Parts: sequence; C-alpha cells; structure tokens
Amino acid sequence: MTEFVFKYIRRNREIFLQLVNSLSIEQINKIPDGFRNNIAWNFGHIVVSTQNLCYVRSGIKPGLDIPFKSKFGKDTKPESFISQEEIDELKKQLLTTIDELEKDYLSGVFKNITPYSTSTYKHEMHSIEEIITCTLAHDSLHFGYALAQKKLVV
Repeated sequence: MTEFVFKYIRRNREIFLQLVNSLSIEQINKIPDGFRNNIAWNFGHIVVSTQNLCYVRSGIKPGLDIPFKSKFGKDTKPESFISQEEIDELKKQLLTTIDELEKDYLSGVFKNITPYSTSTYKHEMHSIEEIITCTLAHDSLHFGYALAQKKLVV
C-alpha cells in the first residue's frame, strides 16, 4: 500500500515543481488578493512539513533540524521575498527528503511512533502509514492552493 503512496507523493511533487519552474521568481512570490501566502511559500511548506510530520511529531527524531522550518513551517507566512537561491535549495530537497523517508520506512525506523493529530485533519494517527498518507493529502492541499494562486499571478 505505502509503495503507491510514495509514488503519488513523488508525482504530486514533480508536477508542483513543473508549476514553480513555469513561473518567474516574482510570480511565485506574489501574494494574490484573498491569500495570506504565495506559491513559493506553499512549495517550501510541503518540503518542511513532511519531515516535521514524519520525524518530529511522530517522536522518531524530535530534535531534527529541518532547514527552512522557521520560514515555511506551520503557522508561518511569507515575511520577505523568497530568493531564487532558497527556491533552488527547496527544489533539491523536494524529492530527496521523500527518498530518505521511504528508505527509513523500509528499514523499519518508524516501528514505534508517538500518535498525534494535525490541526488540519483533526484525526489521531497511530502508524507511519497513516502519517505518510496524511502527507500526500497535505501536499495535494497546498498544490491546489498554488494552482489557484497561479491563475491570479500570471
């Protein structure tokens, strides 16, 4: 089951990357009317959130240092222009973090997690499979926001 979830997480991220690559740095930084963030923030948010959901909140690596967490984590919003260098670094992490997650999953790193629920879905998750599935839903949610924002910045 999870093999297919990883497949769809990767595919979702690949098409999100295509969206980011199709726009200028100015376009992905524009905050459209009615939104509190932009495409760049949504892109960064999925990268940092997966690591936080799977490793930190699950209790597996509670002290994990997640690059850009303070800029793209939960309850943040764009406070400044997100540079091309930052976007390029997020692009590097976009799929490598999923590769690492899958490797850790297959090697049994997540056998004993601390159950928790998210404020978005309000459902307590008791297994890494539930968390990884939640990651796919979360990524899709933010990709949807980015698609809506694209219509307002081009």
